[in-house]
Amino acid sequence: MSEKKNDKLVVYQVFTRVFSNENLTNKTYGSLEENGTGKFNDINKKALKSLKGLGVSHVWYTGVIEHATMTDYSEYGIKQDNPLVVKGKAGSPYAVKDYYDIDPDLAVDVKNRMAEFEALVERSHQEDLKVLIDFIPNHVAREYHSDVKPKGVTDFGEDDDQSKPFDIHNNFYYLPGQNFKVPADVVSPVQVKQPYLEKPAKATGNDVFSAEPSINDWFETIKLNYGVDYQNGRAKQFYPIPDTWNKMRDILLYWAAKGVDGFRCDMAQMVPVEFWAWVTREVKSQFPDIIFIAEIYNPNAYHEYIFKGGFDYLYDKVGLYDALRRLIEGHGNANDITGVWQNESGEFANHMLRFLENHDEQRIASDEFAGEAEKALPAMALSAFLHDGPIMIYYGQELGVKPEGAEGFQGDDGRTTIFDYWGVPEMAAWNNGGKWNTSKLSPEQKNLRKAYQEIIKFALKNEAVTEGKFFDLQYANNHGQSLNYNDSKLYSFLRYTENQKLLFVFNFDQNVSYEFELRIPELAAGMMGLNKDKLTLKGKNFKATGDVSEPFDLKIHPNSYLIFELK
Repeated sequence: MSEKKNDKLVVYQVFTRVFSNENLTNKTYGSLEENGTGKFNDINKKALKSLKGLGVSHVWYTGVIEHATMTDYSEYGIKQDNPLVVKGKAGSPYAVKDYYDIDPDLAVDVKNRMAEFEALVERSHQEDLKVLIDFIPNHVAREYHSDVKPKGVTDFGEDDDQSKPFDIHNNFYYLPGQNFKVPADVVSPVQVKQPYLEKPAKATGNDVFSAEPSINDWFETIKLNYGVDYQNGRAKQFYPIPDTWNKMRDILLYWAAKGVDGFRCDMAQMVPVEFWAWVTREVKSQFPDIIFIAEIYNPNAYHEYIFKGGFDYLYDKVGLYDALRRLIEGHGNANDITGVWQNESGEFANHMLRFLENHDEQRIASDEFAGEAEKALPAMALSAFLHDGPIMIYYGQELGVKPEGAEGFQGDDGRTTIFDYWGVPEMAAWNNGGKWNTSKLSPEQKNLRKAYQEIIKFALKNEAVTEGKFFDLQYANNHGQSLNYNDSKLYSFLRYTENQKLLFVFNFDQNVSYEFELRIPELAAGMMGLNKDKLTLKGKNFKATGDVSEPFDLKIHPNSYLIFELK
């Protein structure tokens, strides 16, 4: 009998350009020289050991592949981008301009950038950390051009018939006879030396089949063609295999051969599931341990993208993230958590990647979200304990990063910029000149990091969490069944194996303590193999014995959680 796969991964997202930058000049729209940038080499063994000590198993290095930028690297043979089709001074890491190259910002020696990345992969592996990078399959930068592609590889669009709006052999979609128009309200922070010319216009990355996208569209990107004719009822043509499929498979194999252990696949639902079913098999036939994580926001497609598309894990944004965010902000309902596992991820909870922050979402400590990082600790714990699937932390989440002010293109929006050069004070304090220790952290930051560490450690060390079954207790306690059990703010559940039975109770009310009754139904006791006439509940400074006909009397403080062992 094969050993059960462990899905309790702990993914730590490193936004590489900002992660190790100690320059805190932070001039709005500052240049690389003014605001600085982090480098691969800055992520040294001490940094990696610190991540490992937090409980991390996988590091997602975001922004590794070369993308469009306003920084001039032409002296290194890298074509300069027109700033009218670049977002921010540094540029978006999701506007790739060479799938076979490395972002030059991240190298100390630009000419040696690939070797510096390969050394980071090796350092990570030496610390028993797996390496994930982004795979951006839906779109490329408008001025995509590979300078270092392997021999025999043709660029995207190089052999396209531009007279056809759609052709199975084309990599792009065209608007024949029309010129592309940069959105009128695009204002470049650098001098524009020449207009941007694109004729015929190509469809824009977020499925905009117009020569005039808006500034709110992904105007800096071009949609890739996977054999779906969007302008003719989304008709699918997958035979023969579209050229884009083969190009993308080869790109994935290229990075896998460099030791990359998995891919976070950007906007995976915008690419047909038939491609994923094909390419995940193709890649895993050569690299069987590689993992694929899908950024996906359509719960109706979850099942298909896992069981047909071959994804190992999916973003759980629309389900658990949204439910927990509402609770943290004070206007949610704890019963929504029941809805998550029932309606969206109950059948495949081990495939759902739980998170509270990433580069697309607002920081917990921002004024636009919770205002204080500590308010999300119960939500972080629930994300880790609810099921046996993976969890993700965004860099500095465990330090309470609080973005303030407009960095550049992104504006003052509660997020840390992905478009401009920037330094994060909380990260610089942890970096501490390459020591990567806690000596410069505030007492509050140290306590927050310790709380995250304890949550992760508990999730990884207890088999009831890593592989146990799940039993929701809301139905046995809500709607006034149990005295003072406020089911809109309290949430309780069981996780259990043959060897371990655990009860979790969460209070998402930021201000109110509850003294309440909690019922363990006879059905649950029977499923766990417990004596229904003599249940013992043991927690920190608490022990009680009873039977299933009588509820337990419990007390919980605001914004906290309790863990009990059942015997």
